[in-house]
Amino acid sequence: MTALGSAGALVTATLIAGAVAAPTANASAGSGPGADREARGAAIAADRAAKAGIDWQDCPADWNLAKPIQCGYVTVPLDYAKPYGKQIKLAVDRIGNTGTKAERQGALIYNPGGPGGSGLRFPARVTAKNPIWANAAKAYDFVGFDPRGVGKSTPISCVDPQEFVKAPKMDPVPDSEADKLAQRKLAREYAEGCQERSGWMLPHMTTPNTARDLDVIRAALGEKKLNFLGVSYGTYLGAVYGTLFPGHVRRMVVDSVVNPSREKIWYQANLDQDVAFEGRWKDWQDWVAKNDATYHLGDTRAEVQEQWLKLRATAKKSPLGGVVGPAELISFFQSAPYYDSQWAPIASVFSKYVAGDTQALVDAAAPDLSDTAGNAASENGNAVYTAVECADAKWPTSWQRWDRDNTRLHRDHPFMTWANAWMNLPCATWPAKQQTPLNVKTGKGLPPVLIVQSERDAATPYEGAVELHQRFKGSRLITEKDAGSHGVTGLTNPCVNTRVDSYLLTGELDAADVTCTPHATPKP
Repeated sequence: MTALGSAGALVTATLIAGAVAAPTANASAGSGPGADREARGAAIAADRAAKAGIDWQDCPADWNLAKPIQCGYVTVPLDYAKPYGKQIKLAVDRIGNTGTKAERQGALIYNPGGPGGSGLRFPARVTAKNPIWANAAKAYDFVGFDPRGVGKSTPISCVDPQEFVKAPKMDPVPDSEADKLAQRKLAREYAEGCQERSGWMLPHMTTPNTARDLDVIRAALGEKKLNFLGVSYGTYLGAVYGTLFPGHVRRMVVDSVVNPSREKIWYQANLDQDVAFEGRWKDWQDWVAKNDATYHLGDTRAEVQEQWLKLRATAKKSPLGGVVGPAELISFFQSAPYYDSQWAPIASVFSKYVAGDTQALVDAAAPDLSDTAGNAASENGNAVYTAVECADAKWPTSWQRWDRDNTRLHRDHPFMTWANAWMNLPCATWPAKQQTPLNVKTGKGLPPVLIVQSERDAATPYEGAVELHQRFKGSRLITEKDAGSHGVTGLTNPCVNTRVDSYLLTGELDAADVTCTPHATPKP
């Protein structure tokens, strides 16, 4: 789940928003009659990739990845049950470890979430000399990749990108049955567009397939075992990988955890998000109120909420700048519940608006139709998000159920509920096969996994980390208490950072779970 929020796309769901002997396939972990065939196919593909390796080159200029980062491709089967059938290419990149040859511990592969997020910026943490990752970079090559369907890896699409970002969109909160009917029509048309533009890939856009791809990349890198860092949806990818290939894991850090329970993937997970988003939205409003001397939006949460409702009503009546209505406002403002780093910038833009500067908000929240590359990336991210979540699990097809659940939730959790519902509704009429989610569990050879989670995360509620902790025996859970930023390992918090380093460098974990005090609250 990762918010790949662009002004034009409501991408909430962070869902809802990351050496080789030919390995033996772990057939027992799959589910369904095809599982054995797919396990064998994955072993065949990994064996092939181990022999082929990766032809590393300077990255193409338009990838914006400067030397010494190198780029290449890994070939994987579209369908692992047919390993000799149609193949697709996955884009990968890397930067070598910064320490000595003796310090090197292999490759660390990253997935930032989504589904639909690109991992290709990961090696740039080394070139940018990001201090949080300096110790890990001494020991590991940093390796990023675009998962199947994403960006540079055989991308999928559901709608023309310029159409996708056009604004203003309908207000997600329906005023009438006619509004709901219109949104249902849009969701159905979106699903049809996915089939029309990318139908050949849709049945294969599953998390288990991406986990198999990850194992093929591991093999192509010449690594016997996988070192993996997954954030947000990347934690579910890691959980599925650990279930399918427990004996191939060396070190695994999962940060901001998608609840891996079969009952949660993905319909219920999105409903759970709506509740958590409301809580974190209130946390932000409390902070804004506390800093009223800076923002002048009210010195209580209720006053800040009043300003928000007023803004929303104004934009609904007449979209700001002709393009920013309630949908675009939610897309922009949802970054505050997602990331603490957005608290001040969003409060600042909001403050300017209330003081009479509408243009700052229009500039921040409206789509930029001239940014064709950015718009294509937004559309692609949303397409992959939808395709993976729709393919991973069987979704309710009854509109009555969607209507009942979201109407009920909206009453007390109005910030995100309907926006999230419409974003996921294409899954109710999805034209391609939908799977049964994998039963995530500990298999033979799975080493201890490090789980990191903030207590008030909106996109991946805390219960998800607890659930994975119970399913992966020997795992350790680090809880960042009284905090709620999504993606904890990238923040400066020595209590977390030193433990992540220690685990990646030595494999050692604390004797018991750890609770850390929160990272620094944003400054106004």
